[in-house]
Amino acid sequence: MSNGVSTESIPLYVKQPKVYPREVKGRFARLRVIAAWSLLGLYYVLPWISINGQQIVLFDLVNRQFHIFGITLWPQDLIILSLLLAMAALTLFFFTALAGRLWCGYACPQTVWTEVFLWMERVTEGRRNKRMKLDQGPWNKEKIARKSAKQFLWITFALWTGFTFVGFFVPIRDLGLRLVEFNLGGWETFWLFFYAFATYGNAGYLREQVCKYMCPYARFQSAMFDDDSLVISYDVNRGEPRGPRKKSADRAELGLGDCIDCLGCVQVCPTGIDIRDGLQIECIACAACIDVCDDVMDRMGYPRGLIRYTTENAMAGKPTRILRPRIFIYLAALLALATLVGLVLTGRDPLLVDVLRDRTALHRVTEQTLENPYTLKLSNRTDRDLSVSIGVESEALSGLRIIDPTDSVIIAPSEVANQPLTIGMPIDRARVGMHEITIIATDAAGNILNETETRFFIPARALE
Repeated sequence: MSNGVSTESIPLYVKQPKVYPREVKGRFARLRVIAAWSLLGLYYVLPWISINGQQIVLFDLVNRQFHIFGITLWPQDLIILSLLLAMAALTLFFFTALAGRLWCGYACPQTVWTEVFLWMERVTEGRRNKRMKLDQGPWNKEKIARKSAKQFLWITFALWTGFTFVGFFVPIRDLGLRLVEFNLGGWETFWLFFYAFATYGNAGYLREQVCKYMCPYARFQSAMFDDDSLVISYDVNRGEPRGPRKKSADRAELGLGDCIDCLGCVQVCPTGIDIRDGLQIECIACAACIDVCDDVMDRMGYPRGLIRYTTENAMAGKPTRILRPRIFIYLAALLALATLVGLVLTGRDPLLVDVLRDRTALHRVTEQTLENPYTLKLSNRTDRDLSVSIGVESEALSGLRIIDPTDSVIIAPSEVANQPLTIGMPIDRARVGMHEITIIATDAAGNILNETETRFFIPARALE
């Protein structure tokens, strides 16, 4: 004390106690397990699936090609990727406005991988009470063995996750062979260990801290909520005053509500909050508290739903509208974007044609022919071989013909071929100027694959 003022220092950071979520069973727990297995299956299995020798999902940054379920997207298809990202954002807004943080509770990678790491922790260290006792106890043979087993599973799974992540950007089969031979490239090695470390740290140690302090979604979700959004809520009017009692006790005589203050909802919460304190930013809507509370209500002989999915209006006794204008607006926007993506995909040219003029020789003159040399950059955007024939048309010039190539060109799936092109016309039909012409690429059946405009140059000196 100095002049009546305390000089005691106040820490700016308080260490967060470790959260030990308890196992829970119930309908929402089953949904989370189904969602987790489905998403993990997609993540770990998709890179190994191939169609006609092409990996089904591959973001080939080196060759600037994105292979997604048999469709090959190029940098020129950036509009499609942008539309898909916009659809993902609108889907998030739609489900958030409808039922809160469903994404966080069931589909967020942080939630899914944390569940896996928690499962491995339970396998090696036991249930909640045993894990707490193990952490508080001294280091002995049992503790070292259990902790080592857990770390082995965590590290192995994290490395597998990092390897799979790189496999979405590098052909995974080739990556696996080079990994066995210890022949990975520098960047491949970096991203494998970086993503493995991120998985290990986020799902193994940070866990709820990511949701509470690092995730931006928790910060702006309130902008998408309203009083008719479905959220997980504790029924205060029904549950209070809370207090323990025997199953045979008459709660009305005791002056108690339905909540027996068992703390089950707190023990199963992966972020360590008490849902009875009201909706909180840390709540990820996993519904574990609903499952455990329903189980307690069943055992006590009380009606389910003390903790449930409901709306703020319903809790206040006001009319609730789940299907309201903003829901239909989001849904209409989603359908419009999906339709637009479908139209863009179906309207894509199977062959991308870029025409490059030969800058070293804009024209050539033979005895009876004026020629313009070009280079065609032909990109096969399909998953099959294309037999491409080149033709030329022009409204301004007559007599144009393809001098080279005279035969069709075979282009493999996803291949980019550079093809020399020479277009000529009789000198006696030539007119001075830059004339618009159309390069037409057709397949073996005569179907037009692409039409690209360029110019045919006829200088005055060539006609002298």
